[in-house]
Amino acid sequence: MTSPMTRTQDGTARAGVEVRMDGLSRHYGPVVALDKLDLTVQAGELIALLGPSGCGKTTTLRLVAGLEDADAGRITVGGKDITHLSASKRDMGMVFQAYSLFPHMTARQNVAFGLRLRRIAAATRDKRAIEMLELVGLSTQADRYPHQLSGGQQQRVALARALAIEPQVLLLDEPLSALDAKVRAQLRDEIRRIQLEVGTTTLFVTHDQEEALAIADRVGVMKDGRLEQLAPPTDVYSRPATSFVAEFVGLTNRLAGTVSGQTVTVRGRDLPLVDPSTPAGPATALVRPEAVTLASDSTGDSGPLVGTVIAVTFLGATSRVTVDLGDTTILAQLTTADAAELPAGSRVALTIRPDPVLVSADSPALSEA
Repeated sequence: MTSPMTRTQDGTARAGVEVRMDGLSRHYGPVVALDKLDLTVQAGELIALLGPSGCGKTTTLRLVAGLEDADAGRITVGGKDITHLSASKRDMGMVFQAYSLFPHMTARQNVAFGLRLRRIAAATRDKRAIEMLELVGLSTQADRYPHQLSGGQQQRVALARALAIEPQVLLLDEPLSALDAKVRAQLRDEIRRIQLEVGTTTLFVTHDQEEALAIADRVGVMKDGRLEQLAPPTDVYSRPATSFVAEFVGLTNRLAGTVSGQTVTVRGRDLPLVDPSTPAGPATALVRPEAVTLASDSTGDSGPLVGTVIAVTFLGATSRVTVDLGDTTILAQLTTADAAELPAGSRVALTIRPDPVLVSADSPALSEA
């Protein structure tokens, strides 16, 4: 990856910096929050850390920020060891879920606050504050107070404030979770646009799968203080490294099958394996709903891939169809127009697209994750 260039206040070009975590561990009494975590964020890259509550993603962010100390391991930024530096000396910009704006300050004053602490001249910090508000689309709101701004606008001000100090690293701790769905999607795209424009190395923590997949160069899926997979969003979704990743990221059908050679046979269909070295024998195949297509079946025949629609869930442009196969149920994701042709009670024949699938030998097959 080519290091994006960001501009300092005097116009000098500056490359993004690499952030490296080696063997980071953190315990809270008997609870292991981080277990020898190794993670490198490339210069100018945005990595999203995704996982359930308690997986260690926020702890990772807090250790990088210097808000907590690691029990073991090392953190380097641009090749410099910052493991034992105080938070105030780490040159980090941080945006939290709570906006944390000063209610008695205008948007402009909030953005300029960090510059004032750095004793930047008033004219320079005012100019910088307006530039940052323009970047987040709020220059016309510069003299409004937080209570005069919407939640999405307040979070934009918080982002502008974090960027105003020109941090080496931007840390985002679930910054969108307090917003409604439409504003969250808009601001998510705006954060990505700004991050690409400014070129700041960014670590983004979220529990929202869609958010992580949409915004990141790479997604790190965490469980029990460890990285289960770190890969581009398309790989995390279509080629999950573990059954946990497959089931955590998106919906997954769990179907009984048998592994032989480089395929798994599921309900009479041979599907290629993500991992061709999977041992032979009984297994659970993890099949995405969008890999399942349906067609009306009026023959009255029975078979492993013939069933009855028992529910249709409208999701907008797509709909989720649940089919009873007799011994299990399976989810299919179709366009809403196609799903409308198959109401509950319809007999349908299924086709499973031969996408590479991951299998799990450690748990019984269920209809869905």
